[in-house]
Amino acid sequence: VGVGMVLRKLGNSISPTVELIKNGDEYTFNTLSTFKNTTIKFKLGEEFDEETVDGRTVKSVCTFDGNKLIHEQKGEKPTTIVREFTATDLTATMTAGNAKCVRYYKAI
Repeated sequence: VGVGMVLRKLGNSISPTVELIKNGDEYTFNTLSTFKNTTIKFKLGEEFDEETVDGRTVKSVCTFDGNKLIHEQKGEKPTTIVREFTATDLTATMTAGNAKCVRYYKAI
């Protein structure tokens, strides 16, 4: 994805908290950590501007497919993040080109 070694090591060393909040037809997705907090607000199926954690500006669209939030980022490096929710956890799978990473979260 083009993320430098320092940012990759930092990302692996933190344990972020994520929350998805629905308010009417708008969603807010917060990622909170000791490194950086990010918030995106979106309506399903509508394109929005987003600044990624590594500072890229992308056009994004989010949709739901069952219990999966599918987040498509369009830009220099197109990326897809699939967040699969269950009653006890969240699995986030990010794919960009041939690179893929998976992060697991437990419900609190």
